[in-house]
Amino acid sequence: MGNGWAITKPAPQPPPSPPKPAPPPSPPTLRTPWRQVSWGNNASDLDYVKNYKPENEAVRHIRVLLHGPVGVGSTFINSVSTVIRRKVVIPALASSDNSEISFTEEFKTHTIQREGRGNIYPFVFNDVMGLEEGTGRGVHVKDIKLALEGHVEEGFKFNPVSPLTPSDHGYVSQPSPDDRVHVLVYLYSANAGDMRGGVLQKMREIREAASALGIPQIAVLTKIDQACGQVEKDLTNTFKSKYVKTKIEDFSRKVGIPLNCIFPVKNYHTETLLEDDVDTLILSVLRAIIDFGEDFANTL
Repeated sequence: MGNGWAITKPAPQPPPSPPKPAPPPSPPTLRTPWRQVSWGNNASDLDYVKNYKPENEAVRHIRVLLHGPVGVGSTFINSVSTVIRRKVVIPALASSDNSEISFTEEFKTHTIQREGRGNIYPFVFNDVMGLEEGTGRGVHVKDIKLALEGHVEEGFKFNPVSPLTPSDHGYVSQPSPDDRVHVLVYLYSANAGDMRGGVLQKMREIREAASALGIPQIAVLTKIDQACGQVEKDLTNTFKSKYVKTKIEDFSRKVGIPLNCIFPVKNYHTETLLEDDVDTLILSVLRAIIDFGEDFANTL
């Protein structure tokens, strides 16, 4: 006999909904470039660079001071020289890419040989010891400030602990307009991690000093091919690359350089022959350097 109570079975539950498919990954490149470049059409820029001459007779050479973290200056100088001389050259000794210690110890002027023995182009590059995190490491900010005004003598050996003073050998007390820096260039690698706070602070301090002197400033993002696979496959993806764009915007925000004064480049480092697209990027930087430097030199 039953007790009169009916046993009710629970209603069956509907099967769980299948998980929504993940959205497709965002493509690494933009549909349209964020800066227009005439790829491979280098004749006009190359002719402009090769025939440039400073208008101010007191300035024989536009002096370009390169600075940034360790291991970025010499390779850029070599690439510029390669493009102008139309052959792969290595006039400036470069450290290995993974070096964390500055290879450059002396204040040295790098020139680019032109046709005819003893002739050089009227723009020169000064590479300095790299900026490093912390005090007592890398080039001293005070030495860069003195170099901007032309007070640092050729061959002066940098001391990270003790900057140059007016009483030291190597101090130029009365620099000429030709001794002064006419363009300050910040160099940093696209394949490097975020710059440390101490290095960024030194860069900002140098920028303030250059701005107070009226010296124009440009930044160059190097090694873009080593940092972005799309650029490595096709250099004409440079201004479509989201990675390159983000790197440039990040540097602009942290240091204060306007976006239109920041130029991405691929250095010559494994090539044995010239490549038109590599030249396009380097010539665009060099032309901007000359134009900015010429404008400042004419104020001296």
